[in-house]
Amino acid sequence: MTHSTEATAVGERRAQSHQAIDRLVSHRTQMLALYSELAVHRPFEKSSTVVELLKRFCQSLVDYSADAHFRLYRYVDNDQERRMSVSKVAKEVYPYIERSTQKILDFNDRYDSDEHCEDSVGKLENDLSVLGEILADRIELEDRLIDVLGKTRS
Repeated sequence: MTHSTEATAVGERRAQSHQAIDRLVSHRTQMLALYSELAVHRPFEKSSTVVELLKRFCQSLVDYSADAHFRLYRYVDNDQERRMSVSKVAKEVYPYIERSTQKILDFNDRYDSDEHCEDSVGKLENDLSVLGEILADRIELEDRLIDVLGKTRS
């Protein structure tokens, strides 16, 4: 591979990773907006408004989590990241991100359908609070990775 071809390939990979970051931040912002919108309905009651909003939030939560996992972390997970500074931070935060993803999926499993929502709405306030703490920690870790990725932008 010639130097210019290699430079072009690196530039394309970095452009893809920056697009993935932009998409992740967009999904995260949408998810957090729905989280806030849902939290306004405290104390939670079995209503069609809460159930519908909760389903929308669950979908957004899963989209955000999946996007981070499959777009941002796949290079780390497959040992394809070549920038040592990025690789180092990613390997530090990835185990925590992975655990938070499982907790997100557990939340989604509990609240992802009408019957689940109605059966669990009494636990929603506590579950949403716990999830909020998990998301805050996860976002802090993601931002560490985004920061180091941003320092390598072309």
